[in-house]
Amino acid sequence: MSFEPIEVAKLAWQGAAEKKALDPVLLQMHKLTIVADYFLIASGRTALSVRAIADGIVEKLAENQLFPQGREGYEEGRWILLDYGSVVVHVFSEQGREYYNLERLWRDAPRVEMDDVSSTSENL
Repeated sequence: MSFEPIEVAKLAWQGAAEKKALDPVLLQMHKLTIVADYFLIASGRTALSVRAIADGIVEKLAENQLFPQGREGYEEGRWILLDYGSVVVHVFSEQGREYYNLERLWRDAPRVEMDDVSSTSENL
């Protein structure tokens, strides 16, 4: 089964939300970079919670036979990057997110509103 990038992004969002990610943001990137169609940015309070959020995302996507092409930063737990091709997930510590401020760096990227995560799963 093949998934559209927005469907992958929604699943990643759900995985992050289930692990209580702080302030997740989904940016639509396809008009701004060839790197990915979407960036999901989220954070956790501790290195343990950052790793748990990343694990939740990986598990949610693996349930749908989607696996990361790359994973960086897991051991440190300050900034974990999960590369799903058209979707790149950034899970930061609160301090790391504030320091790198990807939302400001990519401020021209439209935000995708995900008001009710549970309702998005019905559309998949």
